[in-house]
Amino acid sequence: MRGVVMYGPGDVRVEEREDPRIIEPTDAIVRLTATCICGSDLWPYRGVEPVDHTLMGHEYLGVVEEVGSEVSTVKAGDFVVGSFVISDNTCEICRAGFQSKCVHAEFVHGGIGTQAELARIPHADGTLVATPGQPDEDLIPSLLAASDVLGTGWFAADAAQAGPGKTVAVVGDGAVGLMAILAAKQLGAERIIAMSRHPERQKLARYYGATDIVEERGEAGVAKVKELTGGLGAHSVVEAVGTRESFMQAVGATRGGGHLGYVGVNYDVQIPGIELFFAGIHTLGGPAPVRRYLPELIQLIWDRTIDPGKVFDLTLPLSEAAAGYAAMDERRATKVLLTL
Repeated sequence: MRGVVMYGPGDVRVEEREDPRIIEPTDAIVRLTATCICGSDLWPYRGVEPVDHTLMGHEYLGVVEEVGSEVSTVKAGDFVVGSFVISDNTCEICRAGFQSKCVHAEFVHGGIGTQAELARIPHADGTLVATPGQPDEDLIPSLLAASDVLGTGWFAADAAQAGPGKTVAVVGDGAVGLMAILAAKQLGAERIIAMSRHPERQKLARYYGATDIVEERGEAGVAKVKELTGGLGAHSVVEAVGTRESFMQAVGATRGGGHLGYVGVNYDVQIPGIELFFAGIHTLGGPAPVRRYLPELIQLIWDRTIDPGKVFDLTLPLSEAAAGYAAMDERRATKVLLTL
């Protein structure tokens, strides 16, 4: 099969790899219908995260080809969407809703890699969710988004306790930030402030439910959010970038007693503890437990209640994955879908 391998920073190749096979009785083999490039894939691409002949990709959907003898919730022929973190969905931590911290948690990239034609998915019963039937082609982008970017944005909005009567501010206008706006809207937020400087992303933010746009950043951005909220700050804030500036902007934009959901992957970011201490806010974040939300998100997409697939603004064949990485790195694309 063909798959994407990152040899080193900026060095992305599509090459022939051995077809995966069932190893454990809890495994499933999925023939992928589509995959995509995640913003977090840019960390190794830029040399921030170590990379050396790494199998890339962790967002995926497709048709089950084969299952191990202990798999019972999906079968060959099922169309499935999977989480970007492997989980058994039965351990004590999973039952508490934090499948990304499952006792068997394993990130799909690296050892598995789903920017490929086939993938072996461990703990298939706990990781994969079958769709109600074979989806129409127009649903593929949206269902693919549920595998990570939509689920991550949803977790961020949920962690920030977005809901009726709440004002939500979203720091970051990338794919996850846009999905957090969609989630905040679906969760019933009264007002949604998108912090964005990019006209095209602002349009999509408004499409997904943003009521206000703030172009200022840093302290100026915080001041603008407070101006829009009577000097108090937002009830709920999402941090979807992963830099010190974005995190402190999110902290400053959150009112006392408010909630901050942070999902931006950060490296070497130092947060001043004294500022966080005196902010007097609730914080929750980290790798999103996408599996918690998958059944609900799949149904919302299936019913055409939400359309997260619009977040993909560039589609390329798998063979042109390197061009997709370059486009996202250079901010010529928000999120790239790879066809198979």
